[in-house]
Amino acid sequence: MSSAPITPDAVADALVALRERAPLVHAVTNYVTAGFTANVLLAAGASAAMVDNRDEAALFAGVADAVLINLGTPHDTADVYHAAARGAQEAGTPWVLDPIGAGGLPWRGALAAELLQYRPAAVRGNASEIIGLHGLTGDDGPGGRGGQGRGVDSSDDPADAVPAAVGLLEWAGAVSASGAVDHVVSPAGTTRITGGSVLLTRVTGTGCSLGALVAAYCAAAPDVGLAVAAAHTHVTVAADVAAERASSPGSFAVAYLDALHEVSPDEVRRRARLEHDA
Repeated sequence: MSSAPITPDAVADALVALRERAPLVHAVTNYVTAGFTANVLLAAGASAAMVDNRDEAALFAGVADAVLINLGTPHDTADVYHAAARGAQEAGTPWVLDPIGAGGLPWRGALAAELLQYRPAAVRGNASEIIGLHGLTGDDGPGGRGGQGRGVDSSDDPADAVPAAVGLLEWAGAVSASGAVDHVVSPAGTTRITGGSVLLTRVTGTGCSLGALVAAYCAAAPDVGLAVAAAHTHVTVAADVAAERASSPGSFAVAYLDALHEVSPDEVRRRARLEHDA
């Protein structure tokens, strides 16, 4: 894994690589946001498939370029998630865990902790989910302290999740905590990404689709830490552009998809606001 700092130039190069490869992301994801997630992937330059039955999930994980497992609306049984994660691990396909609700909902928190055994390339969540998931790994005692999330919302600051993210590197190549300032933690250090718009929190699916975009970048970028930071940067830059065009959630959602598609590497270099601490 590279230890080079994550810079706007590196992120811009990752965007070029994403669009050249156009990776297929197998998204086992939240049914509330599946359509929006597919549209985000297409707009950004990737493609999507939502194969969420246990008889095909493992097979398709080996066909796809990357896999997302999102626990937003989990199935009654955990079979499909284990099958997809195991299939990705066996095929060497990078996969991303989005542990929605891990900070406050016991069943899915336990499922997220179980899935870590399949070694995701990255874990992406809000601060409460990252803190909660780390607490369930045993490092903080039985059950851990967990977070105090409200549904998919977070009551913790992403900066407060950095120690938990560092702890999760035992299982994942990189971990990100989203919020007003996104924090991406990898063996290369911590990258803070600022920007975006509050309207991202007023459109269902922006967080779930970010997890899918992280997966897409994991298939294209040479380093998982860079991949995660590039996905977050792509989103914040696109949101900044969209907020210049729209001031309400509905129009913002359309402008955001357009911006994901239109943002150029040069615009990423100009607009990206990154701070990296090795």
